Amino acid sequence: MADLYLEEWRLQIEGAVLEDGKSPNNWDVFCHIPGGIKNGDTGDIADDHYHQFLEDIEIIHSLGVNAYRFSISWSRVLPRGRLGEVNPKGVMFYSKIIDNLLLKGIEPYVTIYHHDHPQELEERFGAWLSPLMQEEFVHFAETCFENFGDRVKYWTTINEPNLLAEMAYLWGRYPPAHCSAPFGNCSSGNSDTEPLFVLHNMLLSHAKAANIYRHKYQLKQGGFIGIIANTLMCEPLRDIELDREAAKRALAFYIAWMLDPLVFGDYPPEMRQYHGNELPRFTSEETKLLTQSLDFIGINHYTTLYAKDCIHSTCSSDGDRAIQGFVYLTGERHGVPIGERTGMRRFFIVPRGMEKIIEYVKERYNNMPMFVTENGYSPPEKEDEQEEDLVQDAKRIEFHKAYLAALARAIRNGADVRGYFIWSLMDNFEWVYGYNTRFGLYYVDRQTLRRTPKLSARWYANFLTNSGHNHVEDANPGSFKIKDAYFLD
Repeated sequence: MADLYLEEWRLQIEGAVLEDGKSPNNWDVFCHIPGGIKNGDTGDIADDHYHQFLEDIEIIHSLGVNAYRFSISWSRVLPRGRLGEVNPKGVMFYSKIIDNLLLKGIEPYVTIYHHDHPQELEERFGAWLSPLMQEEFVHFAETCFENFGDRVKYWTTINEPNLLAEMAYLWGRYPPAHCSAPFGNCSSGNSDTEPLFVLHNMLLSHAKAANIYRHKYQLKQGGFIGIIANTLMCEPLRDIELDREAAKRALAFYIAWMLDPLVFGDYPPEMRQYHGNELPRFTSEETKLLTQSLDFIGINHYTTLYAKDCIHSTCSSDGDRAIQGFVYLTGERHGVPIGERTGMRRFFIVPRGMEKIIEYVKERYNNMPMFVTENGYSPPEKEDEQEEDLVQDAKRIEFHKAYLAALARAIRNGADVRGYFIWSLMDNFEWVYGYNTRFGLYYVDRQTLRRTPKLSARWYANFLTNSGHNHVEDANPGSFKIKDAYFLD
């Protein structure tokens, strides 16, 4: 059967921002820029997982999951990157997490990079805008393989490089906050070209790290390595061929942008057509590294949007650009949302999108093994909500039942999906949205940091053990096969 799991990310839960040798990272700095984060929130304490990780592992174990996905803080392990030494206290912290998970029979799935890196790399050479970042990343990745690879069998190099390129260098909403008109009014940046260079450097970083893993560690350690794409499904806004083509083009410019090079060795032909010489090129040696770098693909999926053609139709200025594939994306048609609204502005509940996006990846990439590495729900924010209201999260249960049912249909149709991870174990620091956007199965009191199980936590535990009367329609654990299912960190 499919294994169902949990996930959480370092910056979003860990805290201990400068303890035990950790250096400031790009997000630590960004959080303290006035107006950068909603409500002035920061990740300085977050959920204090750094001091409460043993309690959190007990919670994970109590739910009955058999795997847990988490990331490594670059600035905790290598505070100065290649210029400095490995921080032994940082290595010891993650070793304790891995060891205690394994003692509980929980498989660690480790992501090397989830958007936080030592601020020094930003200041020295511009981080991902420079090819120098590739060797910094490879050094970090190999440090992880050396110190944790004897116990970690599932590695992902980078979480959502396409999302990072978009949010940090197109819209300017993540550090280093680069953008240009019409996408935003940043102090520096070029939204039409910088995302292309940034993703190029991240893809080559992944490929070089995977090459080292394959040649020096994989045979001895017996693990697997992949990467994770942020995915959305697109449907035509209008029932016309132009918008049907726009929906396909949107997927190529967002998902295939990062996955085509890793499977076929080059960017999608649609991007070559519209970007021309602005789109970077790979050498023959780089192409060889790229196409030998994946054991599996991670799929983060939350929503579906409508796509409108902007080549032959009038669109807003941000849709009428090559970097967007000349596509305008929206969650509404004639004022009617594509699905029920959530706590994220562009996230709508559209379960059919899960089946469609899995089918898209299956067909385009020869049914390479996949993991659904993130899927989750945050409720619309309401004023003066109390804990007793937030823990009665029946809507989250409905969400996961519906999306699991859609995933089950894709699997029965032949998709090689090996696992499903819920985002997330507990409410946490949701990047620029702060703490009032809540995806967790556990409520976290911001004053005491006490973890309280929501209704969904109890449902998920019953679901995993096939007990109670909480079966998903067409998707209870006995009705379809996923090799593994986890909680994400």
